[in-house]
Amino acid sequence: MIHFIRTNSENKNFTELVECLDIDLAERDGEDHSFYAQFNKIQQIKNVVVAFDNQLPIACGAIKNYDSTTFEIKRMYTAPAHRGKGVAAKILSELEKWAIELGYKKCILETGKKQPEALHLYKKCGYVKINNYGQYAGIENSICFEKKLKL
Repeated sequence: MIHFIRTNSENKNFTELVECLDIDLAERDGEDHSFYAQFNKIQQIKNVVVAFDNQLPIACGAIKNYDSTTFEIKRMYTAPAHRGKGVAAKILSELEKWAIELGYKKCILETGKKQPEALHLYKKCGYVKINNYGQYAGIENSICFEKKLKL
């Protein structure tokens, strides 16, 4: 049975899943990986969701304050054996719910053109493409999205 916990970036299961994510992204991004890695540090992230299949951690995601009304979705990952089962969409939904509880009005995120599964997920979950923001402005491989949250 799949269940979710809310935690923070000090959670060991989260850090282990992020290590797997970083390996996957290094392969996909190639020489561009070091550029993206500098923006994906997990220290002091207060809002993390980890999914478990029984006791096995299988997926994760986080929200990080971007500004007074916006959270940024970070570190979304699902272990390969558990992909295609809706787990990532449920994590995203839990992160959005948490953002609403904390009074935020929208979520933004960046993903890459080399991550077709992520592009499909975010579109399916109601995220719309926006101009690349912040450090991703002008970066050809980056695609940014936002979703206004229903309070």
